[in-house]
Amino acid sequence: MKRKVITNKIERLMKGEKARVLDLFAGCGGISLGFQKAGFEISAALEIDEHAAMTHARNFHPDSPQFESHAKARDITATKPEGLVKELGLGKSVSSCIDIIVGGPPCQSFARVGRAKLREIAEHPEAFLNDPRGNLYLSYLQYVKKFKPVALLMENVPDVLNYGGHNIAEEICETLEDMGYVCKYTLLNAVFYGVPEMRERMFLIAYAKELETQVSFPEPTNWIDLPRGYHGSRQVALKTIQPNLLEETAHSYMDPPEPHPDLKPAVTAKAAIGDLPPITLHLEGKLKRGARRFTELTPYPKNQRLNEFAKLMRGWPEFENSDGIFDHLIRYLPRDYAIFRRMDHGNQYPEAFQHALELFEERLAEARKEGKAIKKGSEAYDELKKATVPPYDPGKFPNKWRKMEPDQPARTLMAHLGKDSYSHIHYDSDQARTISVREAARLQSFPDGFIFSGTMNPAFRQIGNAVPPLMAYALASKIFQTINEAITNNQEDVDEFVRTAAAV
Repeated sequence: MKRKVITNKIERLMKGEKARVLDLFAGCGGISLGFQKAGFEISAALEIDEHAAMTHARNFHPDSPQFESHAKARDITATKPEGLVKELGLGKSVSSCIDIIVGGPPCQSFARVGRAKLREIAEHPEAFLNDPRGNLYLSYLQYVKKFKPVALLMENVPDVLNYGGHNIAEEICETLEDMGYVCKYTLLNAVFYGVPEMRERMFLIAYAKELETQVSFPEPTNWIDLPRGYHGSRQVALKTIQPNLLEETAHSYMDPPEPHPDLKPAVTAKAAIGDLPPITLHLEGKLKRGARRFTELTPYPKNQRLNEFAKLMRGWPEFENSDGIFDHLIRYLPRDYAIFRRMDHGNQYPEAFQHALELFEERLAEARKEGKAIKKGSEAYDELKKATVPPYDPGKFPNKWRKMEPDQPARTLMAHLGKDSYSHIHYDSDQARTISVREAARLQSFPDGFIFSGTMNPAFRQIGNAVPPLMAYALASKIFQTINEAITNNQEDVDEFVRTAAAV
């Protein structure tokens, strides 16, 4: 029997009303931003980090009477759907107030609960509350059970396909099918969708069976020959998906649409951030240690010719920006500026460490020339080395640093940006620094008018955790198209039935 609440939602969408989105584990709003651009209404979000929750509210509900409620950080395991609906004033009925659920449960929550526990969610919605391991994707499924969305999107790291030998995505699909959804999942790389960053993620899309449609994923718009490491990580993730056993082990997996060289070239790091103002105050001794707050406007350089990506970042609908940016801030790393300057594009920590040793020897030689010879083992020797050479073993931390290539997209930005930014050293040697908050946001495809709450470190963490908005936009556009086509087909069937009945 069809679920009346689902058909009611479909009828509402048939009247031309916007689909209402609930973003779970929303972070600062990367998925929300993509869905908003595609024509969806961002009704609510749930996020445990206080800075990210405030960022989401400031960007998507700045004028709402319930702004404080939208900005409140919430733990999904302690927040019942009924309570969320009441606090945000979403409506009287949980099952009728949301059309789409999106989100990415944190990957560290994937314990090996297996199919039995997942299926228990479908039969006993409160069962997850008794699970001491706090598997957050069970909470996601509980919200699906309660809100009964017409469609949903789940995002996660590729390893979710092979977590301790478990294909968590496949097991989730089995549970969603029990709930009345058709679903598929795949691996997509954001760089193929206009994001200036090579970021591989798992995406799962599901539609209510009442829509009578099938899942498909967006076609790539850009092309690049990915570095070998990205191909390797995909193969590791796909180990639990054996082609000869596909029907038995991974019937919900779908090969991603393939990019090809005839598409537009991928957006490079220089194309993504090259129009932003250069930063050199740190080289003049005018940058000090301490929290960086977003209180000072940095104007855009004048009379620039902007490329397509830069125009989008300044002109994103509802986030237009023409004056400048408030978060063009960098870390205070005085020991390392000279090392950054010497590094070649693509250099990583072993090369950086070697440059540091060379600098150290040069400074010892300079001291000797000035008649201030510094003896090995002396306090002065140790102090100079500490001020010149990073302490990490290059054999143990080969990937700790990396200088970006201007003519390539950036490597994956991680939440670790909140602790340091050595993974993304600016390609411009004259600036000799790591990337700024706004440059990180650009590489993730956040528009310049998007406001981040908190200071520099929390902002970096929010950006590193986010789904790139342009990747989300590609997925949201495909979901929008699929739903509209399903509704159109549904309406045509109704019209044909009416015509046939009238003829009789």
